[in-house]
Amino acid sequence: MATKQLNPNSTEEKLIWYGLILTYPFFALGVLYISGSVLGWLILTIVLLRCYINGKDNFAIIPIAVWLWIIGGLFMFIALLIAHSNWDLGLAKTIKSSIGWAKGWALMPLFLFIGAFADINPKLIVRAACMLSFHSLIFAVITVVLYFTGMQGDLFVSPLKIIGGPGESFFTVSLFGLNPETGMGRWRFFTPWATAAGFMSCLFLVFSCQEKNHFWKRAGLAGSFVMCLLSQSRAGWAIYIILTPLCLFQNYFKNPLWLIIFGITLPAILLLGEPIFDWFNNVYLGMKSARPDSTRVRNTLEILALQRWETEAPIWGHGIVEKGPRIVEGMHIGSHHSWYGLLFVKGIVGFLALAVPLIYTSIYLLCNSINSKMCYTSALMVLVFICYSFFENLEILSFIYWPALLWVGISLNPLKSGEFYV
Repeated sequence: MATKQLNPNSTEEKLIWYGLILTYPFFALGVLYISGSVLGWLILTIVLLRCYINGKDNFAIIPIAVWLWIIGGLFMFIALLIAHSNWDLGLAKTIKSSIGWAKGWALMPLFLFIGAFADINPKLIVRAACMLSFHSLIFAVITVVLYFTGMQGDLFVSPLKIIGGPGESFFTVSLFGLNPETGMGRWRFFTPWATAAGFMSCLFLVFSCQEKNHFWKRAGLAGSFVMCLLSQSRAGWAIYIILTPLCLFQNYFKNPLWLIIFGITLPAILLLGEPIFDWFNNVYLGMKSARPDSTRVRNTLEILALQRWETEAPIWGHGIVEKGPRIVEGMHIGSHHSWYGLLFVKGIVGFLALAVPLIYTSIYLLCNSINSKMCYTSALMVLVFICYSFFENLEILSFIYWPALLWVGISLNPLKSGEFYV
């Protein structure tokens, strides 16, 4: 009976299910960036067509938070158009950037809307995410063996790169990469780069802890741990460690005994604040020194983005990322950081277009996490988004973390947030 309940029924559920469990075949063919970007728009089209055919347009059930994300996404597009006009970037670049918006920032409100509006079984998302995490474990075992046999990591670059995208890495099919500073293997799995793999491992940790089937739960947890470990992402390691007790012991947080323990522990932490801070600071400095060149490049990119935003385009931004000087090894200004990137590319308008809905969503989920486990897990996912927004550009990775957006969208609808646990 449990297996029958997990069979995708509607077209939307089938697209979500197969879009997740076929991630590695899509990656092996070099089409994951395309499939991930197109999937959301395809599902949205089906959802709207179903509403039209059935004569049901229950847009009143869409939560305020989702509307804020939709409005924010539209302001992102407006900022894009105005910035391109201000800097005379031309029609060709405007069209290219508009397509990029549809494959990036637009996917965030799009999947949140689908989650809140469409009839989707949350258990399917959890099971498919656990399966994908387990596939990553299998991928890791095979590729680690190949790495020690001396096999080359990069296999080929998909010819689909001709259609354009954020970079060649989105179309490169590889078994593993190499850390340029140590020469050791570093795994990116199905993501464009290793840090993104650490990002996904944290989301898989949250998903796996919601699985009721013991095998898939353990398989998902094992896969997420191996992904985080082999990605060698400093941010991923830190966030994964913080998330682990929050995920594994979430059922105990409502127990009054735990509240008493927290009440005793917090004052003790305050009294021991200085030595604890010193310990965390030493750990942090150690993590930074693990890849000093990477830290230097990121810091310089942030300074350049902030300075040029303040002096050149404070309201609407520059419209596009720009290739940086030699000091940042040619990395693009406006990349590697969601907030500095938004200020540089879309100005203060783009910054607020993300900050306002993100803050509102965080507050809503935190307030409802006591009574809804789904809101609690969504709050953890949003925590991952916020943390990684300081290390990654959330826009260009939305094509792989869309399952988390669906989950958050479901939890934002009070009519659906308790469904998974009934």
